[in-house]
Amino acid sequence: MILNRRRRPQLALLAATTLVLTGAGAGVAHAEVPPDAPEQLRNGDFSEGVSPWFSYGTGALDAADGRLCTTVPGGLANPWDAGIGQDGVRLTAGAEYRLGFDVSATPGTAVKAVLQLGSAPYTTYASVDATAGPQTQRVERTFTVPDDNPNAQLVFQVGGAPAEQRLCLDDVSLRGGEPAPPYVPDTGPRVRVNQVGYLPGGPKNATVVTEATEPLTWQLRSAGGAVVASGRSTPRGVDAASGQRVQTIDFSSHRIPGTGYTLAADGETSHPFDISGTLYDRLRADSLQFFYAQRSGIAIDGDLIGAEYARPAGHLGVAPNQGDTEVPCVPGTCDYSLDVRGGWYDAGDHGKYVVNGGIAAYQLLSTFERTKTAESADGGAALGDATLRLPERGNRVPDVLDEARWEIEFLLRMQVPAGRPLAGMVHHKIHDRAWTGLPLAPQDDPQPRELHPPSTAATLNLAAVAAQCARLFAPYDAAFAARCGSAAKTAYAAARAHPAVYAPAGGAGGGPYDDTDVTDEFYWAAVELYLTFGEQRHRDDLTASPHHTGDVFAPGGAFGWQAVAALGRLDLATVPNGLPAADRARVRASVTAAADAYLAALRAQAYGLPFPADAASYVWGSNSNVVNNAIVLATAFDLTRDARYRDGAVQAVDYLFGRNALNMSYVTGWGERHARNQHSRIFAHQLDPASPNPPAGSLAGGPNAALQDPYAAQLLKGCRPMFCYVDDINSYATNEVAINWNSALAWVASFLADQGAAGAVPARGCAATYDVHGSWPDGFNTQVTVRNTGSPAVNGWAVRFAFTGDQRVTRSWSARLDQSGATVTARNLSYNATIAPGGSVTFGLIGTAGALANPSPDLITLNGAPCTVS
Repeated sequence: MILNRRRRPQLALLAATTLVLTGAGAGVAHAEVPPDAPEQLRNGDFSEGVSPWFSYGTGALDAADGRLCTTVPGGLANPWDAGIGQDGVRLTAGAEYRLGFDVSATPGTAVKAVLQLGSAPYTTYASVDATAGPQTQRVERTFTVPDDNPNAQLVFQVGGAPAEQRLCLDDVSLRGGEPAPPYVPDTGPRVRVNQVGYLPGGPKNATVVTEATEPLTWQLRSAGGAVVASGRSTPRGVDAASGQRVQTIDFSSHRIPGTGYTLAADGETSHPFDISGTLYDRLRADSLQFFYAQRSGIAIDGDLIGAEYARPAGHLGVAPNQGDTEVPCVPGTCDYSLDVRGGWYDAGDHGKYVVNGGIAAYQLLSTFERTKTAESADGGAALGDATLRLPERGNRVPDVLDEARWEIEFLLRMQVPAGRPLAGMVHHKIHDRAWTGLPLAPQDDPQPRELHPPSTAATLNLAAVAAQCARLFAPYDAAFAARCGSAAKTAYAAARAHPAVYAPAGGAGGGPYDDTDVTDEFYWAAVELYLTFGEQRHRDDLTASPHHTGDVFAPGGAFGWQAVAALGRLDLATVPNGLPAADRARVRASVTAAADAYLAALRAQAYGLPFPADAASYVWGSNSNVVNNAIVLATAFDLTRDARYRDGAVQAVDYLFGRNALNMSYVTGWGERHARNQHSRIFAHQLDPASPNPPAGSLAGGPNAALQDPYAAQLLKGCRPMFCYVDDINSYATNEVAINWNSALAWVASFLADQGAAGAVPARGCAATYDVHGSWPDGFNTQVTVRNTGSPAVNGWAVRFAFTGDQRVTRSWSARLDQSGATVTARNLSYNATIAPGGSVTFGLIGTAGALANPSPDLITLNGAPCTVS
């Protein structure tokens, strides 16, 4: 976080003493390093807060008065048991450097500054010892570096004193060597395509960077070089987000599957790509597999995810971890400890945050819930049990639900226990007391862990996700579903009793995730509770919210952890419920209206984004905002069957996979040239060759015009929005991984995989009614009629629909009924196997229903094809 502050008066330095050390040892002479030699450290005067400095074994870092200060515990065994440092220091072999810093410590301690390799074997390039006391002193040393290393580490070792110390640093400088070369991104060929490929029947668009103002001739070539299609491009002028003069190419008319296609125009040839209906099948699995790699509190099995990702369980209290099984609160906020093990590490650090974990868990649950309501989802066949490489596979529960449960269990543990102040509320987050450096595997994190106070936003996140959990897990694990449902109601009641408990801004060791407008969280929670339990009180709350009729879909990002009203709107539009028909029609119309606006933005931009072109829209995690807008387009397609919306969602993803100004895929392992060095302590290969890169299917945050980390700010100053990105582990503001970004990718990847070859949406050939003839407290009597509206006869039929929750069929007639989870399949008997054109078939069932809502399904299929439901 960037903090604004006044610098302390320079007069304070006049009282400092200076210690100057020259040479690597006795008798070694060094040339003077010029005062204007290149500076290799970032934010050494701490005018921009504490970033990118890290610490370990110390208290929180503080730069409130323009110095970097912290408390160092006494009694640590070794100097290296506590430290303050910076990664990404550029060193050149044989070059002269001058390291200087101001240091003070009260009551006084030894300090050692070490320039070293930032990973095992931690080779030392240079070091300087100093004794720090209450009076600030200046320490400087000149030395020669023996090795090249563009990613060295500077660490101040500050442990080992018998007494607790208050230690401060300022004006830390490392001058010398060579200036960093001007950064010019390698953007490759000027013809920009989706480097993964295109669906045969879907849109196929590309962008050409060119100074030409007249249309260009383009050629689509097969892997063998044969020209299979050609045409003329469309000039588009200067693209606002990139500053490039561009033209666009539409080759959608070519629908022949193949591999290794290239597109040539203006003397340039694109990266290769495929045309295939199965392009995104593996992406669905890869993007979901990311969450297993991010799990806390469990050993990661290399046989499931790859040997390079195997690691012991993190944060279970095995030294040097202090663990998450008994975490105390931040001092002065509560007098108890909680077992908050499990869950997912939120992003590139080891923190776990309820509001971000909430939306990520929701999107995984929603990925599965869509299989009950969307025509193209094939009843969830591709998201069933044993479809992912998880330890839980084979337990008769869809794997995507198993993965979501790992996070939900953590969210439930964050709830304040009964009998405690604020009982039922939810702690906002848990993370290290101070920021740690990179790389750092979870099992090696030595920092104390702290539980931060409850917040209304976190409490409502749990209420919403736990309510969704209750209805989706009901067919698979009734006990867990009941636990989720009880926690959801308790949390909602607690939030209503404490509607304005906000997480503070700022802090150390983890992001604040602060939010002082929780009206959207109240709306989302009320929606999920209503969809699950069908109770009038929740319906009254949601319909009374201004978000129920307001515009909840922002142009720059339909939703995110801080703006969740759209989640409630999307679920009211898609999940069967008891809202009046007119109100539900209005809700659905608002989704398509938002989708129309995103389509208009997409068509206005030469790179095809459903997203504004202004710098203010390119924020931290901009790629997830692009994906979330694509989710609105995909949902509009699910609601309307209008191929324009499906094609818009498909085209939006082209941007992620290479049709962008940088000509790169933002998803690891996907595309000819893809991101590899996302900011992560766990996946830090760029800093430590023994550490892996992020696994395939990990989404980078993407261009961020605010440049909120020092590395990006220095490297990319003055960048056009689409160029405000660098694939470097040091740029957390543009290149971090995060669970809520990958959950968005997983949702849209599942949608894309379901589209197959795309193409024309087939006409419906049947109509269906689902009539409840009677209901009682724990059961219901239903009759289903399906009519053949097509021209050929149906010979043998299977009718499928899904319940929303815990309903079970106990008896049926005129059909053979099977139930798997919430999905019911009715098959013909021998005497009613044929449905003539215009004819119909009727069957009935009696079912049980528990405490959950029991609305009629919106989706009924005949032999896999959707019927019009009335």
